[in-house]
Amino acid sequence: MNLRAAAGAGETCGAEEADAPRAPVVPLVAGLGARCGVPVSEVLELIAASCAAAGYAVRQVTALATVAAKAAEPGLTGAARELGVPLRSFPAAALADVRVPEPSAAAAAAVGTPSVAEAAALLAAGPGAALAAGKRKSARARATCALAVGAVSDNGALTAGREGAAAVPSTGAVIVMTSPNPPRRGPDRRTADVGEPAPDCAPPGTKEIQ
Repeated sequence: MNLRAAAGAGETCGAEEADAPRAPVVPLVAGLGARCGVPVSEVLELIAASCAAAGYAVRQVTALATVAAKAAEPGLTGAARELGVPLRSFPAAALADVRVPEPSAAAAAAVGTPSVAEAAALLAAGPGAALAAGKRKSARARATCALAVGAVSDNGALTAGREGAAAVPSTGAVIVMTSPNPPRRGPDRRTADVGEPAPDCAPPGTKEIQ
């Protein structure tokens, strides 16, 4: 599934008449968990489905986020490249400190944190962030996605994707993927070297995608 198809799927839920006033675009962070080898198409389809189910458009996603162990997973880096947004990664210990509605003991045992998708989305969206959509699995259950939106500051500006990610040390906190048609770039988007290569796949049956 290419970017145009994924974006189209996400747009359907919030389609507006051409002459209707447009509502402010709320920037979202998509937190992602993934099994080793998940294809880009499955990740893009999941992001589009998550946005559509929550009433958002794929174009509102301004960053992807995951655990540091998955920072070089091709399915995630490829999705970031297709969307033209950064992929942010956080240490498992930092994600484990984030309170989420659906912690998983199995995920904690597998990757060191009871939540990847929800915790990564909240952490990347910044202080005071809230979940816009809880954890959702892809059709083939090889990836999970959660959406978060940043808090509104005193002057009415959203803090999404700015304060939270920068406050947490990471071995590859921001990876900016290039795209043939990248969106406008904000002041918080900077390149960083990718640290370790993608780890080996976890043993079959482990809950590494939470």
